[in-house]
Amino acid sequence: MVLDQLSGDVSGAARPAADAPSPARTAPDAGGRRPALLILPALIALAAFFLYPLALVAWNAFTDPAPGLGNFVWFFSEPANLATLGRTFTTALWVTAVSLLLSYPYAYAMTVAGPRVRGLLMMLVLLPFWTSLMVRTFAWVILLQDTGVINQLLGAVGLGPFSLIRTQTGVIIGMVQLLMPFMVLPLYAVMSGIDGRLLPAARSLGARPATAFVTVYMPLSLPGVSAGCLTVFISALGFYITPALLGSPTDALISQQIFTQVNGLLKWGRGGAMGVVLLGLTLVMIALLAVSLRRAGRRAGA
Repeated sequence: MVLDQLSGDVSGAARPAADAPSPARTAPDAGGRRPALLILPALIALAAFFLYPLALVAWNAFTDPAPGLGNFVWFFSEPANLATLGRTFTTALWVTAVSLLLSYPYAYAMTVAGPRVRGLLMMLVLLPFWTSLMVRTFAWVILLQDTGVINQLLGAVGLGPFSLIRTQTGVIIGMVQLLMPFMVLPLYAVMSGIDGRLLPAARSLGARPATAFVTVYMPLSLPGVSAGCLTVFISALGFYITPALLGSPTDALISQQIFTQVNGLLKWGRGGAMGVVLLGLTLVMIALLAVSLRRAGRRAGA
């Protein structure tokens, strides 16, 4: 009886302690209740160094030299401006297409290669980031000259010489080399997550290797393709140094025209209008790409 009474007293004394809320439950979860504090520094930096300058450019486009739409009327009424805008998007599309054609097999080779070869291929992808953009562009100036190394090699096999410098072809070659890492890395990130047993399984069911690759592997790699193409395309639209050094004034892109209006002619309103038009068209193309990818994903799921 004494033991029963003692056990009852102990359990009764322990029960309130068990029912009491634990310190972990009462402590405020700062990370869960205020997650916005974690991204606040990034938002401040984004607003200060991107949104504010962008808003200032847009303000100048509508107010300099006089309030209104005069700068936009000037832009769309000049055939040279429209030709430059079309050339810019055409060049960006060519750069994106060539980068995809060269990067897709390269990224696939990285997924099927051994660890040592994969490490070497990854180092070759990251190597351009260790070199200055100006140095790489000037290297292409030397290589693409009429008497440069590339024309000498083509002449040795009975081809050429070709006019590569001061042409749109030279601009595309230089931009592809500079932007290929931004295509390879998203492709490799997606391809490395694809199950390698899918292709042998498709071949075991009677599909040819090419058919299995096109119908099974390529649809699974589309997220990497879309991410890489979007990154390369947007980056190509704003390139200035490479077109200025490798191209000619007659084949100038819109970034060069913006520099001329702002730095040479001090017409901030016209330069801002060209930037606003370029940004607006870019956002429209991104929206169309997002809609098309969403529809493609629904069809694939169906």
